Amino acid sequence: MKKNYQLALLSAFLLWLAWPPIPFTALILLVALIPLFQAVENIIESDEKKKGKQIWRIALICFFIWNTASIYWVFNSLNAVMPVWLALIISQIPFFLAALLMALSFWLYFQLRKVTSKIWSYVGFICLWIGYEYLHQSWDLAFPWMNLGNGFAESHYLVQWYEYTGVYGGTLWILISNILLFENRLAIKTKLERVRRIKLRVATAIFILLPILLSTYIYVNYEERVNPANIVVVQPNIDPYEKFGSLSTSDQVEKLIKLSEGIGQSNTEFFIWPETAISKGTEEKTFREDSNFIRIQEFLNNYKNGNLISGIESYSIYDSAKTETARYDSRSGIYFDVFNAAVLIENSAKLQFYHKSKLVPGVEQTPFSNSLSFLKPLFKAFGGSSGSYGKQDEPSVFYSQSGIGAAPVICYESIWGEYVADYIKKDAQFITIITNDGWWGNTSGKDQHLQYAKLRAIETRRWVARAANTGISAFIDQKGNIVQRTKWWMPGALKQDINLNEEFTFYVKHGDYIAKSAVLGSFAFLIFLLISIFKKKA
Repeated sequence: MKKNYQLALLSAFLLWLAWPPIPFTALILLVALIPLFQAVENIIESDEKKKGKQIWRIALICFFIWNTASIYWVFNSLNAVMPVWLALIISQIPFFLAALLMALSFWLYFQLRKVTSKIWSYVGFICLWIGYEYLHQSWDLAFPWMNLGNGFAESHYLVQWYEYTGVYGGTLWILISNILLFENRLAIKTKLERVRRIKLRVATAIFILLPILLSTYIYVNYEERVNPANIVVVQPNIDPYEKFGSLSTSDQVEKLIKLSEGIGQSNTEFFIWPETAISKGTEEKTFREDSNFIRIQEFLNNYKNGNLISGIESYSIYDSAKTETARYDSRSGIYFDVFNAAVLIENSAKLQFYHKSKLVPGVEQTPFSNSLSFLKPLFKAFGGSSGSYGKQDEPSVFYSQSGIGAAPVICYESIWGEYVADYIKKDAQFITIITNDGWWGNTSGKDQHLQYAKLRAIETRRWVARAANTGISAFIDQKGNIVQRTKWWMPGALKQDINLNEEFTFYVKHGDYIAKSAVLGSFAFLIFLLISIFKKKA
């Protein structure tokens, strides 16, 4: 039994070692699960009782350690906006819940082994794992940060084929590679017939090497169509605690304008400011009368085609509870929604707003708010208001006066491949990611967040212009290369001529088809498993 725990710990270590931002280790993911598979096989082949409980335990330990070691920084981000005790509790959502669902996949694999062949059990396991990943990006406790396919973000040159599959193609590659290599190990151990052993080795080699060779070919031969636009991203480096406290919004805007003017040029099309750059709560209908809006328009008057995309904390007032997230102010008798939003300001009175849709559980929204409404006072977001932020249900694209479409992706939303692809379907020609990673501190979280943006560039073949309050701001080309980047916790601005793109990749057209197919497969295997259990009991 001790050996099985050691194997589980080895898998946890290998998974962590392969995970971003550690460079040049991503291929370890193709072998990282082999020790855990061996531990599971040892338990299945043993004479011990309660095998399912043992498999559940070792898998849970493995994945809890891996998740916690890779995303320890989640606690920092939560503790920045809520008490320590509450941050510790909510941290368990990403630390423990994902590990629980991963362990469940291995436990169900064991149950399938009891009622069907090993091959079909493997197929079921793959469907169940990918099904868990899709669930974990779709419900109120969504946190798809640790989807296996994200593990190639640092080594983006290995997965240029994500333009066809998205990150779920990477998850599929990792799972099947581990299974094939594990079966090769068993073939040697059990002295499988030589011819069958050779066939297995050849199939494994082809399955592992073909995607690498294909990706290398695409990476070397991919050429962007020349369609330039000059973009500026600004990193003001304002301490998050000062941002919503001692430093006024007008002072922050002046700092952003100064940095923008220092690098902008006559043909600059877009200036990109980070999440909540305009941090004073602003009523959207009256924003044109706001002194900050007037000052920004004065700045834009110097740029003929200039547009500004900025993060803004805004709100809308209603005379009734028009939305599920509307809050009631008993003193004034009004209803209102608070938004973590983006705004497009141009050289006219026209304004475009986008309200962040993918909200952070606990910090920006109360999970399962209808069922758990009594917990709302516990979940305090920026500025101390209780309740969930308002949101919109689908992405919307910002269009400049010259007709350029930009995808205003806000922070956490950048880890949803299909959601970002929906912007592209609405004719976004490049992606902006505005974020405020300062809450996380100088941890690997900020680096992972940057690396994941490379995957969105590959999936959509769009440039990414990333503006982060305290870093890391960057430009990423259509192959996922980071062309320019700033340093962490230092003010600065970057300008870049990017190439706009209007073509749709296969992934943009079809989205997470691998995951959706796996979900259907999961339901089929679960029904089969339930029928088999009932038959045994009958």
